Amino acid sequence: MNQELIRDKLSSNFPQEVIQSAVLFREQISVTVSAEKILEVCLFLKEDSDLAFDFLSFVAGVDRYPKAPRFEVVYQLYSLKHNHRFRVKTLLNEPENGLPEVDSVTGIWPTADWHERETAEMFGITFNNHPDPRKLLLPENWSIHPLRKDFPLQGTGEDTPDLPS
Repeated sequence: MNQELIRDKLSSNFPQEVIQSAVLFREQISVTVSAEKILEVCLFLKEDSDLAFDFLSFVAGVDRYPKAPRFEVVYQLYSLKHNHRFRVKTLLNEPENGLPEVDSVTGIWPTADWHERETAEMFGITFNNHPDPRKLLLPENWSIHPLRKDFPLQGTGEDTPDLPS
């Protein structure tokens, strides 16, 4: 199934408020989905027999600063049955207090587990209902998010753990 047919199938099953845009770039379409409906769309992409996106290749964050909404979460999907790929994105505003939030897709694709944990740690995006939100790379007590564009190039001065020589 080609990219346009996948996009059309999504558009025919979800209103424009859910599938907000579809962009073609380098022969691959990416659709932007409202954050509130990401689980519903992802479940459809997995369970529809014509699509059968049974593998989540990766989840990644993007800091779009100074654009608004500031953050983007990208999901790269693959169908083993049909040998096709598709990209889904959702945009997140930076709230005044707290961190941007989106629902975790680990219940749909277990491979999202570590991808979401790394994205949460590096960008400060909260994945609601994630089964294990512990950090992977940074000390638990650090509240920094190193892949944000406003992260200081010289570091933050937070205590670094003793590293072996």
